[in-house]
Amino acid sequence: WQYLSRDTILDYLPEKALLITDDIDELKTVIDKLNNEAEEIGRTKLEQGEPASDLPVISWSEFEAKVRKIKQRLMLRSWNTGESDKAYLHSLPLAPVPSYGGRLETFCKAVANMLQKGRRIVIVSQQTNRLAELLQEQDVFASPISRIEQVPPLKSVTLVQGSLAEGWAMKDILTLFTDNEIFGFVKKRRLFKKRPIRHHWFISELSPGDYIVHIEHGIARFSGLTKMVADGIEREYLVLGYAAGDRLYVPMDQIDRVSRYVGASDRPPTLSRLGTQEWARTKQRIKESVANIARELVGLYATREVIPGFAFSSDSLWQSEMESSFPYMETPDQLEAVLAVKSDMEKPKPMDRLVCGDVGYGKTEVALRAAFKSVMDGKQVALLVPTTVLTQQHFATFCERLQAFPIRVAMLSRFCTEGEQVDIIKGLAAGIVDICIGTHRLLQKDVVFKDLGLIIIDEEQRFGVIHKEHFKKLRRELDVLTLSATPIPRTLHMSLAGIRDMSTIETPPEERLPIKTYVGVYDERMVREAILRELERNGQVFFVHNRVHSIAMVAGRLASLVPEGRISVAHGQMPEEELEKVMTEFVNHKTDILVTTTIIESGLDIPNVNTLIVDRADRLGLTQLYQLRGRIGRGSNNAYAYFLFEKGKQLTPEARKRLKTISEAAELGAGFAVAMKDLEIRGAGNLLGVEQSGYIAAVGFDLYCRLLSEAVEELRQERVAGGEKTMPQTQVPTVSLPLDAYIPEDYIPALSTRLSFYQRLAAVKRAQEIEDISIEMDDRFGQMPQPVKNLLYIVKIKQLAAAAMVESISMEGRQIVLHFNNARELKVLPVAQDFEAGIRVGSQYIKLDIKIIGNNWQEMLKEVLKKVSL
Repeated sequence: WQYLSRDTILDYLPEKALLITDDIDELKTVIDKLNNEAEEIGRTKLEQGEPASDLPVISWSEFEAKVRKIKQRLMLRSWNTGESDKAYLHSLPLAPVPSYGGRLETFCKAVANMLQKGRRIVIVSQQTNRLAELLQEQDVFASPISRIEQVPPLKSVTLVQGSLAEGWAMKDILTLFTDNEIFGFVKKRRLFKKRPIRHHWFISELSPGDYIVHIEHGIARFSGLTKMVADGIEREYLVLGYAAGDRLYVPMDQIDRVSRYVGASDRPPTLSRLGTQEWARTKQRIKESVANIARELVGLYATREVIPGFAFSSDSLWQSEMESSFPYMETPDQLEAVLAVKSDMEKPKPMDRLVCGDVGYGKTEVALRAAFKSVMDGKQVALLVPTTVLTQQHFATFCERLQAFPIRVAMLSRFCTEGEQVDIIKGLAAGIVDICIGTHRLLQKDVVFKDLGLIIIDEEQRFGVIHKEHFKKLRRELDVLTLSATPIPRTLHMSLAGIRDMSTIETPPEERLPIKTYVGVYDERMVREAILRELERNGQVFFVHNRVHSIAMVAGRLASLVPEGRISVAHGQMPEEELEKVMTEFVNHKTDILVTTTIIESGLDIPNVNTLIVDRADRLGLTQLYQLRGRIGRGSNNAYAYFLFEKGKQLTPEARKRLKTISEAAELGAGFAVAMKDLEIRGAGNLLGVEQSGYIAAVGFDLYCRLLSEAVEELRQERVAGGEKTMPQTQVPTVSLPLDAYIPEDYIPALSTRLSFYQRLAAVKRAQEIEDISIEMDDRFGQMPQPVKNLLYIVKIKQLAAAAMVESISMEGRQIVLHFNNARELKVLPVAQDFEAGIRVGSQYIKLDIKIIGNNWQEMLKEVLKKVSL
């Protein structure tokens, strides 16, 4: 490789990787392989004392520029007329192809004319199914394919599912069209991998001194980890401190019985006392309370199963056309959310689905497709949003996407005059308005829909209690879709408990970068520098001051501080026309700095704004701070957020925690963690009534939700079984084997990472998960030491034991004893016959004698459990 030039390497790339399907991931794999080989040669040369010459390492950006040219070369190489490749290719100039800009009928007629002239046509598109139907109307028949296996014949059209930047024509050999020429745009491809959201972040975030809850022993204080040797076996344990100096050592395979205490944070919880009935009585009291809540919840959501709803039809051709006009490649989880919503709508029962996704992750597109589907069946749609500014933005988005279809979209908010409101309300009653976007004004009694089919609620947590009670009634009858970026914890946990259906969108837009966050004292010099830095790159600034009576004074002070910037002011108490004018001017970049209140916090999307300064940030809630920060960083530029508080002011502990959390939650997709931290800081509140607050504080929010989830599931099982009590679920077997099983500190030094792996291993459900964790450990930390291998082995044994209905596996002298819950006809199973001597079988046990079996006992134990489970 050291003798090859860059061009030669690019020539060498396998044709399979460069077929017209545009498999970017495969191309990157090839480039990485070439670079790795080049680096290895360089290292070898240095080790041998030779100078490492300029090796042909290729950057992706360098390669990307040549991709299109290479594709043409390799494709034409297999289609040439036998002449010398290079000479022939150099003699064939590329010519541009005409652009049709969405005039599909004209394009299809042009393709039919080109076929009559004997041309060979290849169309590379993300919308091949749609194009196949349109071409068929011109008597041109072509079925979409994923790749070209052989040279297409002359007078043919080949439809390839894929994406290219632009088309070209080359003499009489080939005419290539792409979405760029046909529709006027090419869908932007997203390459980011999905970032898993840590729903159970409690344990991995533990630090000594934190309060935690053991499901059987109560509230304790976490003291750290320790290694202990018992019966010659070394294990790692959680050390929990209880009242009166009591200590409990929890083996790491039982970490799933421990959760972080989250409750009313203004005062610490009372530690439980070991060896008393106090915790059992507390749990029993809460179980009785939770049972009542569960009955109400299950009754509410079971009503939807009984009451017939409207079953929407399958997707129409117009639905496909509208979705195809989305200018981005949908992310996998965005598509999953769309499919889940459509599936719910097509069922003959009311939909109630929550779509969670961080700010700017594509929730609006999910809502738009659901709304369009509703209108296609003649049903009206109501989109409820918390602020007038967001109403305006959603209205603009829906109008832009739906302008090609005979759908009337209306907006009902303070921005509308009284006359306009009257016309819109009449239109809704007459069925003329198909989609109405508005604030809580939509919920007032004078607003009546002729045939409402779908309600979309954006940021439900921003609405009041009365509105939420109204939503609860609507869910009994209508399809409801709720969108949320930072879901209120009760909504999130109700979803995770299986009470509501939930979809999550976790993949960020391709160009999205984490926002650089600064928390500190207000300093005029720093504020001036931050604003000037943004103005120098032709950007804009949000300056948030959440006090209407002093906002004009702040804007004046800012004008003196930064005379170079054009400043405007916006707040919710301004006249509608003036507020609309200010926002429009700012969006059109007629002003540089918008001094505003928190009215901008929900859904506002202005990619040119990439600096946020929040004055007196200590007075805002954590969710507000997170939402405000989500207004910037929506483009490909670096974004900066400054959360400032007054100099010399003593912050409250809660404010300090909020600011610390917002500065730490800087990674993309941190909305879930923020919601849970917000719960911890401001207290749990309640699920369905104030009376639950005390119960949540007594056991912690996580355990409360676990008990609630169990109660809900038990009631569901009772309903399925016709009112009969169902058998409790099988308990997780306890396993005690003569193996040192733990994660050494010198293998994974970080406490939080070790705890995270312990928690994941305790929660595995499938054998593949164990294999995935093993591969990840090996990849991140190197070859696993024996104690880690033993730990993974014990997890596998525990999983097999659960499948075989084994109650426990323990050591009795030199024998491994498998205890079963109930007497079983174990002797009927060919366990002893299939294995060598050293196995004894009873009615409720199987014993393996290590002395007789020898070193092969681990493999034999696995085989015995597999045999029993069959």
